[in-house]
Amino acid sequence: MRILLVDDEEELVSALAERLQLRGITADWATSGRQALELAHRQTYDVAVIDLKMPGISGVELKKQLVAGFPGLRFIFMSGHGSLSTFESGIGEAGHADYFLLKPVDINQLLGRISELLATSHQGH
Repeated sequence: MRILLVDDEEELVSALAERLQLRGITADWATSGRQALELAHRQTYDVAVIDLKMPGISGVELKKQLVAGFPGLRFIFMSGHGSLSTFESGIGEAGHADYFLLKPVDINQLLGRISELLATSHQGH
């Protein structure tokens, strides 16, 4: 299993990657949508965990680009901004998001969502 973490807050995303790696999960991270796309073209990921609001390419736009190039990739969005309704209005244009987590992200909650996503994707979902 390989996870791609994308957030413009480098401290947050690097710490999340480290915490996942301590639990035996390979996690790469990027601090911009452009950097995330470069990583995705070099490496296959099972799940992308993306910050909703980033400068440049937003989380919604990044998901659209990743879906176009990597149809098997699953998504979890995270945000420190607003509420679930704010998120849903922003994500509507990009289609369904598998999960949404508010920051600060609880590592156990994130691990649970990743496990659920991978379990459903292996059932031919």
